[in-house]
Amino acid sequence: MKIKGLENLTNEEINRELELGGKFVVFPYAISVLIMTFKRSSDIYFLKSNESAIKYGYKYLLISLFAGWWGIPWGPIYTIQSIFKAFSGTDVTKELLEELNKPFHL
Repeated sequence: MKIKGLENLTNEEINRELELGGKFVVFPYAISVLIMTFKRSSDIYFLKSNESAIKYGYKYLLISLFAGWWGIPWGPIYTIQSIFKAFSGTDVTKELLEELNKPFHL
């Protein structure tokens, strides 16, 4: 699993950022093809405590604006939801940390 935004950060720096309010987020986006609409999520992004989510979310906002609203009825609904989430992302920190802390079994 690739997490964007962790480049050149040590585990200690990541933990410090999480203590300061950093978080792991995904950005939903909508794509419509004729009458079918698909709601998808981006890769996981790590946002430092002082970073704005729109730094990464703007491209998913644009995808939804141009490709999401075509399908009726879900296209406009998913597009509006995606646009609002582009400004904050969906926080998946708790779920990700729980998954990473699970014991590994062969």
